[in-house]
Amino acid sequence: MMEAFDFKRYHIRSMNASDEERAALNLELRNLYESLSAEDKVTFNDQLQKFLASEVGRIKSDYESVHGLNQPN
Repeated sequence: MMEAFDFKRYHIRSMNASDEERAALNLELRNLYESLSAEDKVTFNDQLQKFLASEVGRIKSDYESVHGLNQPN
């Protein structure tokens, strides 16, 4: 069974990467995914969806808190 995957590490690396570096990261992730068993691919996808949902939620919350500064109380 696959352990928890550190998507945040890839996310941070990608944020600071050039287009070429980002393409290499995507290839690294694609190769990792292709090397997984069918069961581990399901686990990987579940963990990825949870990570993306939490990141989108965090970004939305940050945006709303900043956007709210321009609104009257």
